Amino acid sequence: MSEKIEVGSVVTGKVTGIQPYGAFVALDENTQGLVHISEITHGYVKDINDHLKVGDEVNVKVLSIDEAAGKIGLSIRATEEAPEQPARAKKPRNKRPAAAVTHQDDNSQGFNTLKDKLQDWIDQSEREDLLKK
Repeated sequence: MSEKIEVGSVVTGKVTGIQPYGAFVALDENTQGLVHISEITHGYVKDINDHLKVGDEVNVKVLSIDEAAGKIGLSIRATEEAPEQPARAKKPRNKRPAAAVTHQDDNSQGFNTLKDKLQDWIDQSEREDLLKK
């Protein structure tokens, strides 16, 4: 690999190949790196061919260098200024009126503790008219 290429430097290269996952960019006669699809531009990229073609000259920032594997990670996006994000308008929430809470004096409805209902269940289980025959 070339000695002059360092992580963080911005260099000019030429697109030599395009794959669904990224574009290969030649930095010099002996060195090429990969611009991952997520580093092509700001925003979502569905198809790299909509943004680059083989032979394009591009400015790239060196993100990583793996000497052992012979791989260089590049970014075109890092050389461009991020587009101004429009202020997001908050979506109005669907607010439902709160359910009216009614309090009943008798405990025939609603949540009861097991202790409160246990005697009722025992009484019901002993009733002849409720037993299955």
